Amino acid sequence: MYAKREKIPARRIMGNPVCLLAFGFGSGLAPKAPGTFGTLAAIPLYLLAANLPLPAYLVLTLLMFLAGVWLCDRCGQILGIGDHGGIVWDEFVGLFITLAGAPASAVAVVAGFVLFRVFDIFKPWPISYLDCNVHGGLGIMLDDAVAGLFAGLALFALLHTGLLGA
Repeated sequence: MYAKREKIPARRIMGNPVCLLAFGFGSGLAPKAPGTFGTLAAIPLYLLAANLPLPAYLVLTLLMFLAGVWLCDRCGQILGIGDHGGIVWDEFVGLFITLAGAPASAVAVVAGFVLFRVFDIFKPWPISYLDCNVHGGLGIMLDDAVAGLFAGLALFALLHTGLLGA
């Protein structure tokens, strides 16, 4: 029904609770760089969760991942395309994974944002493999979760070597 990057009427997304979440509360409707806008939209949600005890934060992140598999798959079915570029719930979860255990400082959040976007955009192996070979809601979520893991490891290294000073 829609091409992967085709503009979808906002009312079609905003009027459907599943697609509203999958499109990151509408942030995925950005005409350029919807993944970047989706990641930016995830920051306030992250800041709300950042002070949770780490086990609770990790459970929340896992629940967001599991819900995302269903949300992204279902929204893709509704739109008639499996991985529409505006589906950005995976960016929310990727950022949450990146920032797991990091301080909720401006430096850490900005560095985590940049690192996650770099891994998500350039997709080094195995992220590129997952992106091309795992389909449906799991495929949408999995490559960003792995990008979040890589970005999180890089952020951890930067924080613990003192290179960021956060």
